[in-house]
Amino acid sequence: MLVAAPVCAAERYQVIIERNVPARMRDGVVLHADVYRPDAPGKFPVLLERTPYNKDGDLGFGVKAAERGYVAIIQDVRGRSTSQGEWYPFKYESQDGYDTVEWAAKLPYSNGKVGMVGGSYVGATQMLAAIAHPPHLAGIFPIVTASNYHNGWTYQGGAFEQWFNESWTSGLALNTLRRRVGAGTNAKKGIWAIPLSQFSLFNLPGNAAWPADLQTLAPYFLDWLKHPSFDDYWKRWSIEDHYPDITVPAYTVAGWYDIFQGGALKNYVGIKARGGSEAARNGQRLLVIVGGHAGMGEKVGDLDFGPQSVVNFEDLEFRWYDYLLKGIDNGIENEKPVKIFVMGINKWREEDSWPLERARSTEYYLHSGGKANSLTGDGSLSTTPPNSELSDRFTYDPANPVLTLGGPLCCNSSELMAGPVDQRPDEARPDVLVYTTPAFKHDSEVTGHVKLILYASSSAVDTDFTGKLVDVWPNGFAQNLTEGIIRARYRNSQAKPEFMNPGQIYKFTIDLWSTSNVFLAGHKLRLDISSSNFPRFDRNPNTGEEPESATRWVKATNTIYHDSAHPSALVLPVVPR
Repeated sequence: MLVAAPVCAAERYQVIIERNVPARMRDGVVLHADVYRPDAPGKFPVLLERTPYNKDGDLGFGVKAAERGYVAIIQDVRGRSTSQGEWYPFKYESQDGYDTVEWAAKLPYSNGKVGMVGGSYVGATQMLAAIAHPPHLAGIFPIVTASNYHNGWTYQGGAFEQWFNESWTSGLALNTLRRRVGAGTNAKKGIWAIPLSQFSLFNLPGNAAWPADLQTLAPYFLDWLKHPSFDDYWKRWSIEDHYPDITVPAYTVAGWYDIFQGGALKNYVGIKARGGSEAARNGQRLLVIVGGHAGMGEKVGDLDFGPQSVVNFEDLEFRWYDYLLKGIDNGIENEKPVKIFVMGINKWREEDSWPLERARSTEYYLHSGGKANSLTGDGSLSTTPPNSELSDRFTYDPANPVLTLGGPLCCNSSELMAGPVDQRPDEARPDVLVYTTPAFKHDSEVTGHVKLILYASSSAVDTDFTGKLVDVWPNGFAQNLTEGIIRARYRNSQAKPEFMNPGQIYKFTIDLWSTSNVFLAGHKLRLDISSSNFPRFDRNPNTGEEPESATRWVKATNTIYHDSAHPSALVLPVVPR
């Protein structure tokens, strides 16, 4: 099929589209791709996208790329849409990615240089191909994707990413089932089901012949539940354990409210430090936007960050590959390697490095008279270390969890809003501890990695602790910035769980990921602590049972200590004025 390009710049080409072009993988499975190429003699660099979301959806990108002098190849990954084989996330992406890159490089209209594009799981197909280092791969452009498919994709801090795992799995399985029957996903209604292995994929009319069970349509979901620890099942796919295998430049995109933010930032830092070639180590670029999976427009959650916050990723990809694959001097090589969107002032800023070298690690210590429960409590934060103080205590009841309000979520924002959302409904609960600074007299910037050092005990052998960094506006609006969780049994290692002794005090380090925010004069800084963030994360039953099989729970009395012997603190990267 021939598509006429608009008459404008001289370098624009007319486009030839070839549908369902077969590529045979090493084991004989045939994957299909749509190929968009210039209607002109000669050979051109390739932009490759490998997707589980149906290649037909990217007609616009394919045409634009071919108009600009690229061969755009958009391929359905194994077991999806038009491609043969078994769909099982991550399992075949390294070998299929390698084989597809090499196949693409040998096409008669290819010049042998292949760059990859795309976001989320399509970013994962890039990363997993890159660690296999196919010889003709020349660059990658991973947008909002992870570094580890255990911690930071399926689990975080040992807790199961329930909302993402169930909604994503339902959506993918629905694509398979819709070829036979009409059905609706069951993510919202299904979140309360226990054990998690009994999650129902769909709301279906009664017909036992329809394969709506997990084992038939999504066996990987059950495998995820069977492997809550970081074991060999996950290690084979861990990108961060294979940075030395990545030998090509990468343009990484992360998002402050993105569900894979932690891993995306690790990818930039990890390849820059440990990449397998000088080209990889020196060829890293990082862009950090606001929303990512939480939203790509100027409005994310409850807030409008302005039109300047929106990025045209296609234009950016073309600019990157014009430089990398075509050698065009477009100025990109002279720009600083890091560009971040600073919230609060809502401006872009270029940086020499990530994390920022000038940021100063600053402890904000927890204080109270023993009654930090809810907004009406006496919890406070300051840079003054504690002396002798009473501890704070709350009851965590899995039957009545603290509900997720915004944050880094995916997928199905129509049922659970992502991004910045007013936290005051949760902060009104007695099982949420609230610690707040006085109002800032001057604008104060926090940019970088945030962590929470917590000294705590529990009446249970296992429980969760959550932390959330909040920017409190003068009108009371409580804007969540970043958050994290730790499952107590994984406090020392994601690979070797250890139960607690009830009543014993332990030190927990909770990774709250990163942010860039200016707390404007008159705003306050707040920390929220609890033991649940549901349904983003599964509810810890406090019994020590695994989420796959847990059918009962008990209440837990959880205590937070903040005295001279147990200086619990929020550790922030403060940028000097």
